[in-house]
Amino acid sequence: MPVQNLLVELFVEELPPKVLKKLGEAFAGVLLEQLKAQGLASGESQLTAYASPRRLAAHITAVASQAADKSVSQKLMPVSVGLDAAGNASPALLKKLQALGADASAVTKLKRAMDGKAEALFHDSTVKGVSLADGLQKALAESIAKLPIPKVMIYQLADGWTDVKFVRPAHALVALHGSEVVPVQALGLQAGRSTQGHRFEAAAPTVSFKDADQYAATLARDGAVIAGFGERRAEIVRQLQEAAARVGGGARPIEDDALLDEVTALVERPNVLTCAFETEFLEVPQECLILTMKANQKYFPLLDAQGKLTHRFLVVSNIRPEDPSAVIGGNERVVRPRLADAKFFFDQDRKKTLESRVAGLAKVVYHNKLGTQGERIERVRAIARAIAAPLGNDGLAQQADVAARLAKADLLTDMVGEFPELQGVMGGYYARHDGLGEDVAFAIEDHYRPRFAGDALPRNQVGLIVALADKLETLAGLFAIGQLPTGDKDPFALRRHALGIVRMLMEKDLPLDLGTLVAQALGRFPQAPAGTAEQLADFIYDRLAGLLREQGYSAQEVEAVLALRPQRLGDVVKRLAAVRAFAALPEAPALAAANKRIGNILKKAERADAHVNPQLLQEDAEKDLHAATQKIAPQARAQFEAGDYTGSLQTLAALRGPVDAFFDDVMVNAEQADLRLNRLGLLATLHQAMNRVADLSRLAQ
Repeated sequence: MPVQNLLVELFVEELPPKVLKKLGEAFAGVLLEQLKAQGLASGESQLTAYASPRRLAAHITAVASQAADKSVSQKLMPVSVGLDAAGNASPALLKKLQALGADASAVTKLKRAMDGKAEALFHDSTVKGVSLADGLQKALAESIAKLPIPKVMIYQLADGWTDVKFVRPAHALVALHGSEVVPVQALGLQAGRSTQGHRFEAAAPTVSFKDADQYAATLARDGAVIAGFGERRAEIVRQLQEAAARVGGGARPIEDDALLDEVTALVERPNVLTCAFETEFLEVPQECLILTMKANQKYFPLLDAQGKLTHRFLVVSNIRPEDPSAVIGGNERVVRPRLADAKFFFDQDRKKTLESRVAGLAKVVYHNKLGTQGERIERVRAIARAIAAPLGNDGLAQQADVAARLAKADLLTDMVGEFPELQGVMGGYYARHDGLGEDVAFAIEDHYRPRFAGDALPRNQVGLIVALADKLETLAGLFAIGQLPTGDKDPFALRRHALGIVRMLMEKDLPLDLGTLVAQALGRFPQAPAGTAEQLADFIYDRLAGLLREQGYSAQEVEAVLALRPQRLGDVVKRLAAVRAFAALPEAPALAAANKRIGNILKKAERADAHVNPQLLQEDAEKDLHAATQKIAPQARAQFEAGDYTGSLQTLAALRGPVDAFFDDVMVNAEQADLRLNRLGLLATLHQAMNRVADLSRLAQ
């Protein structure tokens, strides 16, 4: 079959910019998948996806004009049903053959083969390969149907009667196999070889493609459009860096991948221009100015070499006029009122202190089952004071209490009302304006941290305390009323809160017990049902396990350490290092297996106290094990208590010989009750000594 490259393009009105990249990848990906499924494309076919504001396209190499014929063997029915005793076809078999386009003459050609326990009849036939026109029609319909469209539009075709549902009205369809048009249709459009280019800068109203391989080059030359999303994005990055270099002084555009993707989805032929605003606006916190320029205008603010905002910004225009002054002036006029609003909000907010806003939180509903933000703040304050007590003096607790009391006050400011993303950040600025000091200001600003994976932790101890209290209150409250995450749904971001707690306790090595923290938080929610503490602790340990596996620890290592539910999460990494070092010892496999065996024996025992009566030790092997345990266990315990987890486990490795000899020579479940209980006590003592750092049985194969 002739094999050539295929191009498919759907030309539409402006697509939603925030999902354009995903739409382009989905359109092309499903198209290739469907062509492969029909035998028109192969594993050697290469896919290039294109996506611009007004088009989705795919270029696929090595596509056949017709799929190869296929041999198909179809099971009909059991022999006992299809043939009578004389071997003649039953009415059921004849009817089945007729449905397949065969007649009674095909009976003798049927094959017999075992199907499970019964013999069945099979009909072999050859299915003609699908043509590209039919196969592409099916693939195109499937590709359009599976697009991850956020919201469907309904519009009418030119006939005034036919309704079409799609993300945006479509105006042209291109389908080229080599240089030949493939006669397919979609969304009321017949395929051709022509599309439209840039609205204002295309060389001609219509852009026609000679063949599939000339798509991107022809569109760039005649249509003034960079078709590839990646190529357009790279061009924007290049121009942004060049424009910043021309400004000088180490200026650089702000880094924001989401903004870059969105702007790439807004322009077909990017042209970066440098604009400026009045320096008086730099008196406003730079976070406010940056956010309003990015969110509202899709501009790229310029930072200086120290990371401070400058009065210049970069605009990605979709046109390239010879004199760009009108475009630059227009963008400068547009941004000025936005910055003026930010300055007005900032000036107005500073007329009231954060303290004066706290009372207003009593009127803001937090959750209909958990009360107002005012009530929530009181719970956070109580939890923060409890956390601060073992970490420092009364001064630390007092600062944490002040920060917790004021942490949510900026929710009632005009600036946060306009830009909710700035909550916390603005609270820090207003705290400094109120003379509350850097420690409290940083704590208010940082108490939402870490907000996402890889985000920085709070910068000081006051911030850590308030951040822990805030996240613990959220988790405890929502667990208390049964609002747990289910599957992929986590509307209150509880997994993120739990990960934040884990990271703060681990990375800052805080001397706090997780169980105590959970109990302190749940103590503020008397409505919490029994078992909530265990449920919440398990949830946090699950997040910890996932984080550790992402960091490269094996499932066995993580299970061994977390099986003991260590309360000080700052110790977890040291325990994992000790387990990894122990597992590398030659004695490790035998001791892990023995540990598992001991655990199983003790589970089945009626009672087994970790107590041994030396007078009841009869066999040499049990005497030797007891003597070794008496010598080695105290040394390992001392190392454990000193935090030398690796040394503790390596010391225990010396028990391998006595343990092996014990199981070879001693019957644990002796008939004499006192002997049996004494031996179980010896095993319980050994089990206790071996499992302080981790549950070593989890390392057994």
